[in-house]
Amino acid sequence: MKQTTLVLVFTAIFLGGLLVSAQSKTVTFKKGEVLDILLFTGKPDFSKLFPRYKETAFTFALKTGYQPQPILSIAETTQGGIQPGSFVFGKWTNLASRKKFLNEITTVVPDFHEQRRAMWSSFHLAFYEMKEDTSFDLNPEKVLVATAYWKDDSSTFMNFKKEWLKKAKKNGAKVLLELNDAMSSVGYMYKPDYLVLIEWNDRASFNAFAKENIKMSEKGIQNVNQFIIK
Repeated sequence: MKQTTLVLVFTAIFLGGLLVSAQSKTVTFKKGEVLDILLFTGKPDFSKLFPRYKETAFTFALKTGYQPQPILSIAETTQGGIQPGSFVFGKWTNLASRKKFLNEITTVVPDFHEQRRAMWSSFHLAFYEMKEDTSFDLNPEKVLVATAYWKDDSSTFMNFKKEWLKKAKKNGAKVLLELNDAMSSVGYMYKPDYLVLIEWNDRASFNAFAKENIKMSEKGIQNVNQFIIK
């Protein structure tokens, strides 16, 4: 089963999930809420196994304070070695509710991790406590690119990021979201030092920036992942 089909199946049975490819979606977070970013790749048996996961782990997540947000597919990995199939946003009431789920899920659902391994061949999690009210639109008519950087040296990386954003904006980038201070969980660790979601008017604009980006020095950078999402 192709990954795109898995995403469609996931959306159909993941209550509250919204495929952004159908229409624009405004994503809103209040200060103190927690934003999840989930990167995963489904296995062929996903649609058969997910109903039980929904009844157990997902039900507990909803009771704990989880609110589903848009589900997007990853159309292309443009930088980095991991190639997940889905890019999913999630929301929690606050950091306490997020940590409660992590701390109690295996007591409530003893085979939680086994269920995940049966459904997904890869699963990465990053979550962020929002420092201020945040809102952004996911427009399917635009090109959405998510880039995550791990820094090797703070001062050098800050100079790199400043130049990177300058080049991106010069080529027409609209910065939708910038995230720092990622948190994660054992077994699903994904903690980039900087994650940015950018809207491009078209692929040509992004490609022009990518040519400039590839020529930049990699000093201060430990790792990078970049995905075109839709």
